[in-house]
Order: sequence, then structure tokens, then C-alpha cells
Amino acid sequence: MKKFNRILFKTLFMGLFFAQFSACQEAELEIKNTLPPAWAEEVIWYQIFVERFHNGDTSNDPRPVDIAGAYANPLPANWMITPWGQDWYADDNYFPALDSVKDWNGNPINTFDAKLQFRRYGGDLAGVLQKLDYLDSLGVTALYFNPINDAPSLHKYDARNWRHIDINFGPSPDADKEIIAQEDPADPNTWRFTSADSLFLKLIDAVHQRGMRLIIDYSWNHTGNEFWAWQDVLEKQEASAYRDWYWVKNWDNPTTDSNEFDYRGWFGVATLPEIKETQALDHTADIQAFEGNVYSEAVKDHIFTVTKRWLDPNGDGNPEDGVDGFRLDVAAEIPLGFWRDYRKVVKELNPQAYLIGEVWWKKFPHDLLNPAPYLKGDIFDAVMNYRWYRAARSYFNPAPDSSGSKDLTDSLISFSRNLRYGSSLALMNVSSSHDVPRLSTSLYNNTLYKFDAKVSQNSQYKINKPDAYTRQKQKALLLHQFTYVGAPQIYGGDEMGMWGADDPDNRKPLIWPELNFEKEAKHPLDLPRPGDVVVFDSTLFNYYRDLISMRRRYQALQKGKLEFLRDFEKQGLLVYERTWEEEHLLCIFNNTAQPKVWWPSSAQAEYKVIMTSAVIPEKREDDAWIIAPLSGLVLFY
Repeated sequence: MKKFNRILFKTLFMGLFFAQFSACQEAELEIKNTLPPAWAEEVIWYQIFVERFHNGDTSNDPRPVDIAGAYANPLPANWMITPWGQDWYADDNYFPALDSVKDWNGNPINTFDAKLQFRRYGGDLAGVLQKLDYLDSLGVTALYFNPINDAPSLHKYDARNWRHIDINFGPSPDADKEIIAQEDPADPNTWRFTSADSLFLKLIDAVHQRGMRLIIDYSWNHTGNEFWAWQDVLEKQEASAYRDWYWVKNWDNPTTDSNEFDYRGWFGVATLPEIKETQALDHTADIQAFEGNVYSEAVKDHIFTVTKRWLDPNGDGNPEDGVDGFRLDVAAEIPLGFWRDYRKVVKELNPQAYLIGEVWWKKFPHDLLNPAPYLKGDIFDAVMNYRWYRAARSYFNPAPDSSGSKDLTDSLISFSRNLRYGSSLALMNVSSSHDVPRLSTSLYNNTLYKFDAKVSQNSQYKINKPDAYTRQKQKALLLHQFTYVGAPQIYGGDEMGMWGADDPDNRKPLIWPELNFEKEAKHPLDLPRPGDVVVFDSTLFNYYRDLISMRRRYQALQKGKLEFLRDFEKQGLLVYERTWEEEHLLCIFNNTAQPKVWWPSSAQAEYKVIMTSAVIPEKREDDAWIIAPLSGLVLFY
């Protein structure tokens, strides 16, 4: 009996021990999963807008049937792919025929910007695979793809379906259409991999083989007009099984001659019906973080299933064959409760996956949204750091909201005050993107950040090639970007010397050095402008490569502590130090038109020039350094 009691006690003890141990493990995992993955602070991001990146396979180029429903129907009979090297501002042959066409909102398509929505250049995944050597030579270590889900538009935020890669990004569009048609989109057991899906899996493997990471962009806030569930709603109205997926204001009354059907499109865009949430908020005037969830459990499950499909494509529980995370579009317009659930799904499958939200405007064009509610460890690992760029642009560019080194430092400290340092290190410091003017053009124009940033809104906005003075500002700002807290991001093409105003001019096809381009000579408003030669800028490319090499070489720049040395503000200088163990880097910037004298704090320290955005600085016999106008300098000591 005693022996039995000992066995029973031992069994109970071991059970209790393992239960407690398991609970401790779960608690430890829970804490760990609140932190961004360690790799996120080490990477250099490169953003790829696939349709304009590189046409690697002309046999899959979009046809009218492939893009129907994107903007307006029907397409002109003479519609065709635009030649890659054509002057961006030259009219396509079919443009005159669009004057009599209206978009989905009933607006005439009679402006250059509107007509550009019909252009396709044929960029695809084969093109990305062919340029991986280029990306390797540049030195970037993580790729961020704009949406590649199947969609009729050039930007792919208007999904036809979320579960497949766009048919024109793969090798066999027609065969892929047949596969998709045979599936039940609501039943994952019927889903197969198309040729485009398979090519994407090949791309993931090729990227991982090179030691790079890869994330993809999804918008769970809305679908496109051609999305299968929305089409079912349009056809069956209240009888649709998906009626609770969307914000429907009024159903059509079949007994009347008129169509009473009405719904919410994202910011009023009819082709982007919004997914319904548990509470209705109007985001057009003001955006705030808000509690709640997605209304339909079915659409939520569908989103989670698609997410897991790309995290672990072969479903074996090992996510090595999947994407490394997601960039999540218009994240602030989706309830916090949904994002908490989303994070759990993602992190349970891959704790090292990276979740980054687009948290941008509170109220355009002056107020940016505070991302702190999203960065507490229960939602995102990071956000797109637009706040950094707007502040930095104001320092390096004498725009209406220009600032000195004190203003910039105050802003940067204020931004990070409520953020965990680990979150700050993982932020993606965005210098340009598909949603804002290209970096060079942004610095070429003395306007508010993103406000009236194209000629259709401001006829005086400069769209020609930026001058040498702008390039000087650009190089100084880039040196700041690559030495500041947070992972630097490059919008594909900026390193090539590309320029362009806000959407659509920021979506020109990339200017690969082996391709020939017409001179950019036309103005969309027929205003006079200089003719600009469009050619790959190898000097700027090499500067980007040097920045990347520096960032990768020094741990202090990736994960080190940052301290602003504010005494130098009186001299008109921005100075901060990055430190990690034995690495000490001093970063000095002069945004004025005059040389500035910098006196080291310690005469005994031996300073070595690591990188400069301009000429090698002069060091005087009295140990003072002369910092050139509009320049930056990095010293090691």
C-alpha cells in the first residue's frame, strides 16, 4: 500500500510539475511572441511593385479580358500593353477613345491621371526571379511586395480572390483561370496551386536560398468589385451566403424599377466594397484606433485560411517554405480585436513572422496617427514609419514645414517616447513608396508632405528630373535614414535615379540599365518643361550600395542605442551617437547652405571617417572638423 501511495504521489507530482512547466513554457512563448522577430531590426527593405518591376515573360502579358472590371468597361478596341521605354507622359494610342468612357463612379475619364489607370506594362514574377542577382548586388536583405493576389488592377488592392497569385504574374493565365473556376472558393479543401502560385513558391525558395526575407501585402479591409463573394452578393442580394461579409446600406427591392442597392466602398470608391465590422465608423474625416472585430466569422476564417496558406504552403507545420510575414494595408481602419486574433494565428504558425501595419493618417494632410496602440506586443511588430520621413524631409528640405536640428530632434524623440525600443528598431523607415512622390521628387518640391504633390492638383509641381542640389539633399537624408533607429526601406527604382510625383507618377516602369527609354519630354498639362534623358544612374546606385554595406557591417546601426548630442544644435548641427558594445558611431548632419565647424567632445578620441554624403570633410590642426553644406558624416571612434 505504501509503495502504491509513493507511486501515486510521484505520478501526481510529475503531472503537476509538467503542467506547471508547460504553463511556464506557454507564458514564456506568449512573452516572446509580443516582441518583433530579431531579424526585423537587421534587414534592409526593398519594395517591389510587380507590375512595374520587370517584364520577364511577355507570353503572360495582360489582355483586356484579364483587366476587365478594374476601372471601367469596356476597354477601347485598340487597347494594348504600353512599351516599357515609352515617354511616361506620352499618350497611348487608345487614350482618345477613353474620353467618352466613364468610371465606376460615373466620372468621365478625360484626364491624364485617369487614363493612366488603364496602362499595363507586363511586370511579373519571372521578372523578379531574373533580377535577384541585381538585388543581391545591391545588398538588400528583405523584399516587401505590394499585393500580388489575383486582381484586375495594376496595383492589386482590388482582389478578385485572396487565395491565388495574380494570373498575369505567372506563366499560364488561361490554365490558371480554369483551375480557379473548378474550385469552391469557400471550401479550402478544393483549392489547388495554380502556375502563378507555384512560381511564387519557387520565388520564395530562391529568396530564402540567398538569405533574404520576403513579405507580401494584403488588404483585408476591402475586396475588389470582381471578388467572388461580392459577385454573389450582387447577384443574390439578401439571399447571398456572403451578405454579412460587406457593409451593405440598402438591398435592392425587386418589385421596383429602380435599383436601391447601396454599399460602402473604401473612401467612396465603388470598386472597393468594404468588409463589415462590428461597429460602423466613418474614416473619411478622422481615423482613430478602435476596438471591435470583423462582423462575419466566415470572412474572418477565410482570411485566416488564406494567411496560413502562404505562411506554410505545404501544410506540414514547418513555415520555412512560406512567406516571412505580411504588410497589412489601411490597418487603422480595421478593429483592434481582429488584429489581435490575426497575430495569434500568424505567430502560432510562425513565431518569427513579421507583421507590419500601414498606420498613417489621423487627418490628412497635417495629422499623422499615433501608432502606439498597435505596438504594445499584441497586434503588430512594426508600422510603416511615415512619421520619421515627414520629420526628416522637413529638416533636409526647405519646405513650408521646414525645421532645424532642434525641431527634428524634438519630433523624433516625441515619436518614440511611447514605443518599446524593440518596436522602434523593427519599424520600417519609409523614404518613398507607391503612395507618395519618389524621394528625389519629394525633395525637389517645396510643398507640404504629400499635399498637392502632382500636377493634377498643383500645376506648378515640378515633374522633371531633379537637379544636382536635390541630389545633394537626397544623399544627406539617405545617410540619416541608414544610421537612424529602424530598418531602412528603398522603394524599387529610387536607387536607379528615378523620379516621379504622387500616384500615378510614382509607378513608372523601372529603368533597367540594359533597356532604352525615350526622353521624357511631354507635360500632362501641355506646359513647357525640359526634356530629360531617362537612364540608370550608376553613381547613385553605388551610393546606395555603400549605405547598405555600412548598415550591414555595424551592429550599432542595427540594434545599438541612440543618443542625441543636443549641445551641437546651437551650431546648427544634428548630431547623434549609435553604440553597441565596443562600436561607437557618431553621425553629424548640416542642413544649412553654409559650412559648419564641429568640435569633438574629446580631443583624445581617434575618429575615422566611415561614410559621407558629400566631399571628405576637412579636419583642421586644432582637431575641428568642417562639415560641408547639406551633408552628412559618419565617424567611428
